Amino acid sequence: MRTEPRSIGSQLVLYFTVAGALLLFGGLAVLYWVVVQHAFEEDNEALADRLFAVRTELIRSGGPRLLNEELETLRPRERVTYWVRLLDSTGATVAETPGMASFLAPEAFPSPVTTSTEELDPHIVRPSGKLLALLATREEVAGRAYVLQLAQNRSVDEQFTKRFGILVLAVLVIGSLISALVALAVTRRSLRPLAEITHSLERAGPTHLDERVEPSAWPRELQPLAIAFDNMLDRLEDSFTRLSQFSADLAHELRTPVANLRGEAEVALTRPRSSEEYREVLESSVTECERLSAIIDNLLFLARAEAAQGLAARTWFDGRAALEKIAGYFETIAEERHVTITCEGEGEIHADALLFGRAVSNLVENALRFSPDGGVIKIVLSVTPAKGEVAVHDTGPGIEAEHLPRIFDRFYRADSARSSQGTGLGLALVKSILDLHHGTATARSEAGNGAVLTLVFPSGERSSV
Repeated sequence: MRTEPRSIGSQLVLYFTVAGALLLFGGLAVLYWVVVQHAFEEDNEALADRLFAVRTELIRSGGPRLLNEELETLRPRERVTYWVRLLDSTGATVAETPGMASFLAPEAFPSPVTTSTEELDPHIVRPSGKLLALLATREEVAGRAYVLQLAQNRSVDEQFTKRFGILVLAVLVIGSLISALVALAVTRRSLRPLAEITHSLERAGPTHLDERVEPSAWPRELQPLAIAFDNMLDRLEDSFTRLSQFSADLAHELRTPVANLRGEAEVALTRPRSSEEYREVLESSVTECERLSAIIDNLLFLARAEAAQGLAARTWFDGRAALEKIAGYFETIAEERHVTITCEGEGEIHADALLFGRAVSNLVENALRFSPDGGVIKIVLSVTPAKGEVAVHDTGPGIEAEHLPRIFDRFYRADSARSSQGTGLGLALVKSILDLHHGTATARSEAGNGAVLTLVFPSGERSSV
């Protein structure tokens, strides 16, 4: 079952709210515990002080008479915080706070302790809806033994604890809601740049590729994303521009041979021709068809090279032997024009042998096309541990500086001296082959000495097999 993707904003709000609630809960729990514990300890101290005061009164008066008189002065319905009962050695009540027997019998108290030797630990009971803390101690007064029972009313403290707990819970709920609202506001503000990126990308299109997202004013965490989007838009704009230019160039290149074919055919059909004249027209048509076929083959190779995405079958092979083979292939054409082809250098090349041969062959063919009769073409091989380099020198007219950056573009031709022949795809094929090898293809012109086109093939690690 496919589930909907979760929203980043909702996850951030949830995490922030939970984190804030947990922190608030921890802080309030500690505060609640401290306050309740402090109140409990104060009640114990107050109970101990009251016990000390009663004992002091017994000892000072030498018996329970004054204590009994003091307790009898309390009114039965008066709000009492402490209840006191004094028992003799037989367990009979000697004195007690009025009304104490009605809800708190002597048996409800814990076993009496000696205050001088044992720590006082109040016993908590809840008779008649009251929360009471009980203490019982043994006392010696004027040679007689007594049991002093003391009860403290803690109902008010219990009510305070409940009200304080409700307050803490209310603060926790309200604080959690405020945390959620703050998290929502912060998340929306933080994710606003992403919405701006979305709007920028929605505006981008084939006719509107100059859209940019301006990363300089963005948070540092999102600047790499904005820069990546800008770079992507730059690449798309460049690709669309080159594609448009390529389409125009392709139409121009195909229009010429098609127009020649149609023109010659129309001229031939204007009146009856001899078989020799028809033969000349057919031969010219075959030449134009060969040119069209060459353009189509080169375009197919370029498309396949770009789709290969660097999957060239690279191996190590003798670079000098490969160059000698290429030079031998063009030897017949070179001899007809008295052009000399020489090879220099030694070493192994790490590349696809077939693609390497095609790239260098295109350079040699290009050099032959523009070298004058009696010229010299020199193929120089230079190998280092990091790369293999092939440079093809010719003695043609050279290339003007303004044309050098675009010499490897499709259908691009330089000056008239170098553009009278060919389809304009040979050097583009070379560039695609070098891209498959992650290498580079460069061109330079030597003043008065023709041009030098250089191919650089990066070397890889040799297999141990």
